[in-house]
Amino acid sequence: MKVLIQIVKEANVKVDNKIVNQIENGYLLFVGIEITDTKEVIEKMAIKVANIRINKDDEGKTNLSLKDVGGKILSISQFTLCADSTSRRPSFTKAANKEMAINYYEYFNKLLENEGYEVKTGCFGKHMDVSLINDGPFTIILDSDKF
Repeated sequence: MKVLIQIVKEANVKVDNKIVNQIENGYLLFVGIEITDTKEVIEKMAIKVANIRINKDDEGKTNLSLKDVGGKILSISQFTLCADSTSRRPSFTKAANKEMAINYYEYFNKLLENEGYEVKTGCFGKHMDVSLINDGPFTIILDSDKF
C-alpha cells in the first residue's frame, strides 16, 4: 500500500466538472492499494496516517498530528501510485484489482473515521479532477513495504 499525504489549506475533487467533495485545512490523501496488501497492512497504514506528526506546533516544528490541529481528510483512490516505473512505460500489475481495491480503500477510510477524523472521498473508478493548495508545500509518501 502506498499513501501520498499532502498538507493542504484546501482541496476539492470534481467529477464531470461538479465538486463532489472538498475540505479546508487537512490532508489530501492519494491511496494506492497493491495486490499483496492485507487487512493488517491497511490497518497499519491507517494507524500511521492517523498518528503521523507532520503538522507544525507553536514553535514551527513538525510535532502535531492532524487530530491535534483539527484537520479533515480528503481521500482519493489512485492505483497509479502502485506503478512499476522501471521501464519507459509504467506497468500497473502491482495494483489490486477493482474489487479488492475498493474494499480495502473503503476499509482504510472507515478506520480513519474510527480514529475520529472526518473523511471525505472522491468517486472510486471515475475520472476525477483534484485541486489543492498545498500548505508548505508539504508532501510525504508512505510505503507499507518500508515499515
